[in-house]
Amino acid sequence: MCGLAALFDPTGAPIDRQVVEQMTRAVAPRGPDAEGLWFGPGAGLGHRRLKVIDVSDAGMQPMASLAGDVHVVFNGEIYNFLDLRAELMSHGHSFRSRCDTEVLLVAYQQWGEDMLARIDGMFAFVIWDERKRRVFAARDRMGKKPLYYARVRRGAGLPPLLAFGSELKALLPIPGFDRTVSPEALGRYLTFEYVPPPLTIFEGARKLDASQSVAFDLHHDPTASPNLQRYWDLPFPAAHEAMQATEAASNVWALLKRAVEKRLVADVPLGVFLSGGLDSSAVAAAMHAVLGGGAGITTFSIGFSDPSYDESSHARLVAKHLGTNHHEDIVDAKAMLNVLPQVSRLLDEPLADASIVPTFLLSRFAQQHVTVALGGDGGDELFAGYPTFAADRWGQLYFRYLPKRMQAAVQAAAAQLPASTKYFSLDFKLNQFLRGGPLPGPRRHQRWMASFLPEEQASLLSPDLRPLADADPLSLIDTRIGLSSARDKRDLLMDFYARFYLPGDVNVKVDRASSAVGLEVRAPFLDTDLVKLACQIPPSLRRRGGVSKYVLKRALRGRLPQQIIDRKKQGFGVPVARWMKEDLAPLLRDELAPEKLTREGFFDPQAVQGLITDHLSGRRDRRKALWTLLSFERWFAEYGQGRSGV
Repeated sequence: MCGLAALFDPTGAPIDRQVVEQMTRAVAPRGPDAEGLWFGPGAGLGHRRLKVIDVSDAGMQPMASLAGDVHVVFNGEIYNFLDLRAELMSHGHSFRSRCDTEVLLVAYQQWGEDMLARIDGMFAFVIWDERKRRVFAARDRMGKKPLYYARVRRGAGLPPLLAFGSELKALLPIPGFDRTVSPEALGRYLTFEYVPPPLTIFEGARKLDASQSVAFDLHHDPTASPNLQRYWDLPFPAAHEAMQATEAASNVWALLKRAVEKRLVADVPLGVFLSGGLDSSAVAAAMHAVLGGGAGITTFSIGFSDPSYDESSHARLVAKHLGTNHHEDIVDAKAMLNVLPQVSRLLDEPLADASIVPTFLLSRFAQQHVTVALGGDGGDELFAGYPTFAADRWGQLYFRYLPKRMQAAVQAAAAQLPASTKYFSLDFKLNQFLRGGPLPGPRRHQRWMASFLPEEQASLLSPDLRPLADADPLSLIDTRIGLSSARDKRDLLMDFYARFYLPGDVNVKVDRASSAVGLEVRAPFLDTDLVKLACQIPPSLRRRGGVSKYVLKRALRGRLPQQIIDRKKQGFGVPVARWMKEDLAPLLRDELAPEKLTREGFFDPQAVQGLITDHLSGRRDRRKALWTLLSFERWFAEYGQGRSGV
């Protein structure tokens, strides 16, 4: 885990050193071990380093080529760097260090931008080719590491400055950067609970998508549109070949073990996040198999005082089964609420996923013992693990065959159910299900997950903002469907989750929470070879007969306690609904006060007060809507700027 910053002036004029220093220090928590800066004609690079591989100064960044004409700043890990290093040495290259950063740099010299087809890992990097005056940047295939960029306009006929950062906050010190809230991005945030690429919440910045690269030619045409390329995509077959469950399970287990083994390379202490769910338990079991026992494995979990959200007993069961050195921390509502201000500060773009709070607490707890942790993210996307996969078939049947008058009756009955604050309560599940509507699969799924449906935003947004917002945020899904190689409807759902929710929410949550405390988190399920295999496995083996993650569970038989394999999916949730009625109620009223909302000009105060009244009175569970609004307001207080730009 590292942090990077870069600033370029196409005219070749000297870069303001103080600005680059401020940009770099904005991402300092990502790399607490060292800071590096480099300046050349029209270029300034900054880097904050977390020492993981080759902890000597030989791995310091920004790093220059032997000839001094190519420079790189890099965040992440290249898992096949030793193989690439050997191949590059066979081409006559020599190395000064043992780190993957130098391998990345030399790979660019050998293969140019085609190197992306060869590197395997989680990464975001910016390369400055000084001789060509060309900037080349990219993100990894599954979007583990973030990368933002901006073209900052200047006066007097000067071409715009070009800037990059690991986080949006790295761009804020640049004079003239436009940090006005984007109405289009705000509308998408309300629907997705994050801002999907290429937009960011700021008018003046963009973000790279997963498996995307961008190049800028600052020599020939510094004002040209960026050259964006998608260098890889999920490789779904046109038609799935028959595959036996035993064969598929064996292949999944073999590749999961290999993925874990790749991610054990580190020169610092390493552990495993263990929630007690299937995916993190699978990672721990694979590590157990690779190391030949649990004695060398350190696992971490946190539990909750609210029993409907607590999974700590399941984590203990897995740790005992595998014989790991297990660490557990039990937290209550007060502990989680106390870190809300800190979590708000680390989110420089609004994210309405309340599980970032326990993720932050878990990361902080683990970092007391290790520098790297393996996690189970990606298993739900690859193997149809979310409850929405189970609901999909019922959604098709309900909206297609149930008469409209009966649907109306069900809707009315659901609205009358008493609102519960428990985890995934009946009233919450039913009311969310009914929001799906008779739409194609991915669109229906996003409506299930949305805080505000597109048609609900008309009354929520302030009247003068409504024409500026995205009228149909779900059209992004249609665009993605047109790019996907998936043909089976179930493959399209996997593609949707892997290209929207995973990189836009899950990866962002884990990246920000862990980077804030100087911890690197690696995700074996997002290994390229394992993702490829999951795409080739027939959908009927991912989910079979009502059993989610069927092939993964088959792979884990005899390797984990059966009750862990059989237990229902439970997300890493927090009791937001209850908080808002109790400890969070004063903050909710303050942040969403009518006079405050009127002054800011984003939301209609009357509509918001209606949501608050619904929730506090127990008439309707408005946890998702209110948390999304509260998250935006907390973000705006830290980083926002008025719509007028003042």
